[in-house]
Amino acid sequence: MSSTAVSTRNVVIASCLILSAEASFAGVSALVKYLSDDQPFAQLVFFRNLMAFLVLLPWLLRKGPSALRTEKLGLHLLRGTAGVAAMYLFFFAIATIPLAQATLVLLLSPFLIPIIGRLWLKEYVARQTWLAILLGFVGVFIFLSPWQASISPIVGVAFIAAVFAAFTKTVIRKMSVTESTSKIVFYFSTYATFASAIPLFWLWQPMPYEDWLGVIAMGSLAVYGQLAMTRAFSIAPPAKVGVFTYTSVMFAALLGYLYFDEAVAWHMFWGAVIIIIAGYFAIRTRRKS
Repeated sequence: MSSTAVSTRNVVIASCLILSAEASFAGVSALVKYLSDDQPFAQLVFFRNLMAFLVLLPWLLRKGPSALRTEKLGLHLLRGTAGVAAMYLFFFAIATIPLAQATLVLLLSPFLIPIIGRLWLKEYVARQTWLAILLGFVGVFIFLSPWQASISPIVGVAFIAAVFAAFTKTVIRKMSVTESTSKIVFYFSTYATFASAIPLFWLWQPMPYEDWLGVIAMGSLAVYGQLAMTRAFSIAPPAKVGVFTYTSVMFAALLGYLYFDEAVAWHMFWGAVIIIIAGYFAIRTRRKS
């Protein structure tokens, strides 16, 4: 089999993995929205982090404590704090506004990374990237369609979550020079699990049997999505398959329509298409640079 055929096969497999991952993440959001009617969203954040932590424990047992040695503890704590803040804000937004709206605003995160990189790390940002960022914001504006209906202030909460998420990814890029991916993920999962457990001393509520099933499903989907996404980007370059990460808003809109009676309109479709195009150009520009 030629290298071209292998490459094409990898791209197809990676694309399917990303699509399944984004469908899983949309399922997590739908379960958060459903469970938040009875459970504090802070409790859901904890179980989301706990599942990831339990999955990573075998890695620690296999590698041993020496695998955790780091000279970047401050950056790990900074990344953990920003990541947990993003998760709390996003879960709150999911519980309050339509799924597709919250998901779409969070998709601004990749467009914010170059801005943070420019302000913090003094990185060069190409003109094409600035145009892609502008196009992404135009897509969000069309999707939200403020001239047709008033926008909930909670959309601002989702945007702040996107800022925190973009900041965490910028920190990860800074750490990745010396830190392995496994170490970065483990430090975050450990920090996030223990940090999100603290509010439960005051907010814990007993859960009925069916809610436990929902929590397990939520955690399982989140872990699968993360593993599938990691595998996808390990076998195919982001420039070829990264654009599929923007399909999450389509899955979120579908689940919102089917299970929560959330409206779906043409302006949402066209806004999402513009964001996908902007994301594609942003990814291609990063590859060239």
